[in-house]
Amino acid sequence: MSVINTNVASLNAQRNLGTSASALSTSLQRLSSGLRINSAKDDAAGLAISERFTSQIRGLDQAKRNANDGVSMLQTAEGSLQSTGNILQRVRELAVQSSNATNSAGDRKAIQAEVGQLLSEADRISQTSEFNGLKLLDGSFGTATFQVGANAGQTIQATTANFRTNNYGNNELSEKAPTTLATTGTAYTAGSFALQGLATSNIAVTATDTAQSLASTINGATSTTGVTATAKTEEAVSLTAAGVYSLAVTSDNSTAANVTFTVGAALNASGLASAVSAFNDVSSKTGVTAKLNDANNGLVLTNSAGNNITLANNSAAASVTVGSIDSAGTTGTTAAVATGATSTSMGYVSMNSDKGFSIGSSGSTAFTAGGAAKLNTVSGIDVSTAKGASDALKVLDSALANVNSQRASFGALQSRFETAVTNLQSTSENLSASRSRIQDTDFASETAKLTRGQILQQAGTAMLAQANSLPNGVLSLLRG
Repeated sequence: MSVINTNVASLNAQRNLGTSASALSTSLQRLSSGLRINSAKDDAAGLAISERFTSQIRGLDQAKRNANDGVSMLQTAEGSLQSTGNILQRVRELAVQSSNATNSAGDRKAIQAEVGQLLSEADRISQTSEFNGLKLLDGSFGTATFQVGANAGQTIQATTANFRTNNYGNNELSEKAPTTLATTGTAYTAGSFALQGLATSNIAVTATDTAQSLASTINGATSTTGVTATAKTEEAVSLTAAGVYSLAVTSDNSTAANVTFTVGAALNASGLASAVSAFNDVSSKTGVTAKLNDANNGLVLTNSAGNNITLANNSAAASVTVGSIDSAGTTGTTAAVATGATSTSMGYVSMNSDKGFSIGSSGSTAFTAGGAAKLNTVSGIDVSTAKGASDALKVLDSALANVNSQRASFGALQSRFETAVTNLQSTSENLSASRSRIQDTDFASETAKLTRGQILQQAGTAMLAQANSLPNGVLSLLRG
């Protein structure tokens, strides 16, 4: 049919040319942007999926930065605690030095001056250690929550402690030694007491327990309670008059060891020197050492393991007075040991922990129900006396345990954060690969489409020109 008003061939060529132009435009857009989906019309479902992937990927990347910030914060706190630990190690070294008998009062005063300065610096470190304005070691930090995932609830919590020097040290609980006994030394009533530390453990007590055996029982539950025990037996011995003394000593030994000595007319260091020597000469058998008391008018017998000390008085006419010394250095009720008589002194048990603890219910006289450990703080350390230096060692050991425990906790958290970072990187990588398959342009495929579109455009343009010239044929009909 020859018509002029409606050129169907031209319309068809125009439609095809428009289609190829649109395809060519799409290819150019994808190749220039690198994205297969540039708007929702390109792939509505793919756009929704890829946007969800984008949310996850960006969240994971930020979570990775959060975790790395957590590592940096923990490294800062751990570095400060390392400095604190170094200070405590030096203070402990000075305490050991001050414990030595070769130091004069002036020497110990000089040592204490250094100790005071070191502890002041340890306290300053705890007050000034901070990360991005957050105090880390003064107790104000509390619990921090780190967002280490792309979604709500994917967190890691970190806590620090208060390392002000007046806030940590050694928690100690000691019971006074039982009253000196005239015969067997069985002072405890059989039963048990609840030791409440990290967890509660019932400690069994028998009537035949010594301070040493009770301490051993308590130490058997250390893994549960976090509490360790030491035992020590100290006995004050007063010799009433000058003369020759013969005493039989039983402690670590099963067979009594005889100790014979002469006390001079003056009951002083000179007059009692032979008595000290006599006891110490058999200490390898008995486990008992002797020294003069602070007043130099009597003896102090010590079994550092906590075994009972039994004295039998075999002297012809002299009498002896004995009494147990408690953990505070106080002599309890004394008992006279006449010729032919025997007396036994028991030791005391000291329980120690870097964490607080207490005694719950108690069915034994070994420890009193409701008793709570007393905190001996780092700030209270005083090595200006031999006893103070000795006591400081317990405080410093617990303080170092506290510091090392917190450093270990920080180290474990750092490892956890680093593991989280590795996992976040892997997850982000895999999600990015999935999003890429949906969203990114496949250049190999798209360049082929571009070439096809360019050819179709050229061909379509040529065919449109041909279609537009077709109505010219009608003119020949009109010319006749």
